[in-house]
Amino acid sequence: MRVLNEDELGKISNKKTVMTFKKGEILFEEGSHLNGVFCLRNGKCKVTKLSPNGKDQIIRFIKKGELIGERSVLSGSTAHLTVTALEDMEACFIPKEEIELSFRSNTDFSLDITRAICSDLDNANISIANLAQKNVKERLADTLLLFDRTFGIDEEGFLNIKLSREEIANAIGTATESSIRLLSQFKKDNLIELKGKKIKLLNKVKLQHITEGY
Repeated sequence: MRVLNEDELGKISNKKTVMTFKKGEILFEEGSHLNGVFCLRNGKCKVTKLSPNGKDQIIRFIKKGELIGERSVLSGSTAHLTVTALEDMEACFIPKEEIELSFRSNTDFSLDITRAICSDLDNANISIANLAQKNVKERLADTLLLFDRTFGIDEEGFLNIKLSREEIANAIGTATESSIRLLSQFKKDNLIELKGKKIKLLNKVKLQHITEGY
């Protein structure tokens, strides 16, 4: 959105709708038709896909300032994923017509959107490779470091995202019991500190070594 000129931003601002979502509320579901895109004003979302065994696989996470749904809107296809609020949050809903108009008339904007879509596809390829090539312990360490890079830490040094053990399991592609057991082992090894759903990384170097199979 930063590449839009003042006039274009004004037109979108007049058309946008600010929506509030409670923790656990769904912005849109897999298979739905989108009439516009969402831009997060604050908060965090998880993006999931229903696997053949009926479990939700977390594909990625979305934070403040990011667009959601642009790929489906521009391709004219139904949503391939479900987006759920991880905390109480606000998002701006921008009608499909405004996004398409800006995409056609502003080459910098269309390039920005294309790069974002390509980045999402690259990250999806990395996630697929990790599921195939890394064991569960390596995937957990990798995901914890990803949380650190993506969301940072709070004033107490804990990761600035709180997930249930089931959500962590869904992010690394394992059973909830396995994620609980591995988190406990990481705590025992002084790699992390646990405080309810809050996690603090105590040894990032060692966690990185684990992701690399050391």
